[in-house]
Amino acid sequence: MKSTALFLSFALLAAPLALAAQTTTIPYAPPSNQPARSGSTPALSGPLHKHKAKPLIKPLSRVAVSGGISLMGANMQVATNLNKHFNLRGVGNYLNYSNNNISTNGFNIDAKLNMATAGASVDYYPFASHGFRLSPGGLFYNQNRVTANAPMSGGSSFTFNNQTYYSAYANNATGATPVSLSGSLGLNTNKQAFTLTTGWGNMIPRKGGHWSVPFEIGAAFVGKPAIAVNLSGWACTDPNDITTCADLSGTTSLAQSVQYNKNQQVNKWKNDLDPLKAYPIFSLGVSYAFPIR
Repeated sequence: MKSTALFLSFALLAAPLALAAQTTTIPYAPPSNQPARSGSTPALSGPLHKHKAKPLIKPLSRVAVSGGISLMGANMQVATNLNKHFNLRGVGNYLNYSNNNISTNGFNIDAKLNMATAGASVDYYPFASHGFRLSPGGLFYNQNRVTANAPMSGGSSFTFNNQTYYSAYANNATGATPVSLSGSLGLNTNKQAFTLTTGWGNMIPRKGGHWSVPFEIGAAFVGKPAIAVNLSGWACTDPNDITTCADLSGTTSLAQSVQYNKNQQVNKWKNDLDPLKAYPIFSLGVSYAFPIR
């Protein structure tokens, strides 16, 4: 991540250096009531003025705020103009969502999705009067993750790595308890992640005006998803045979078999979720720009 941080620091520091204003001056001519010297260039008729060409929008003169939706939740953005080709933009996303009806491998999972990110981008518009842009940037805060819990009832079956087991019934005499699963999926292996997006719509319209509809698509390179799954309770090889049950925290052959196949299943899930190491960015919103100086 040192190289990513170096790149972002260079981009964010170099962008303000692009601020520039062009100045054009019409050459001086003597007043019309003075005769032109011999051999000199005749004076131009009509009033003469010094003229300074001004940019359409002064650097750092406008701010825009935007609200919308994204694949990371509710999306808020704020931007300011650096020059006619560059904007500096801050981005934040937030989502908190629960789903208590997810079934997989015999488990009925209560899942909570928590998405919270903040970052910044430098927006480059190769054609100043058009909305197309390229935006390198980064996430400086990333807490995207999913947590899950799945308590089972006695006699229920579950499968890991194509091997089927059964949750034990509660038994005070043996201390047996039903199986319970807890787990998490982290989409934030890289707490600071490089982002690269493109899109359409300038939050600071170069032709004036206040409103725009910015659209963005790209990816945040958050690293490989981190999956953790923990089992507790007792598992059995048969729903009605209490003699072949084992405490999953123990070292019996049955307990080791369940834990081994659980780990193999987790590895398969990791392979399935590997594409999420480049987490997709997709956002659409409405922006309003206003002058600040």
